[in-house]
Amino acid sequence: MLKGLYEDCEGPIRGLRLPLNAWNVLHRENITTLPQLIAIADRIERLPGVEVKTALAIRAELGRIALLDA
Repeated sequence: MLKGLYEDCEGPIRGLRLPLNAWNVLHRENITTLPQLIAIADRIERLPGVEVKTALAIRAELGRIALLDA
């Protein structure tokens, strides 16, 4: 993915590798921190505009960073 897509995303989650649609949803829902994102990860597809593919991408990225943290 293009690095430029992530440089404009502000907040502690700005380094996550997410599709643009996911960034748009997170911005609209005012989700700006990793704890906020983790708190809704199990119900992310209930947010307006989140399709199954986007939800999977978000969960995969959360899994990736969990591995980096371990």
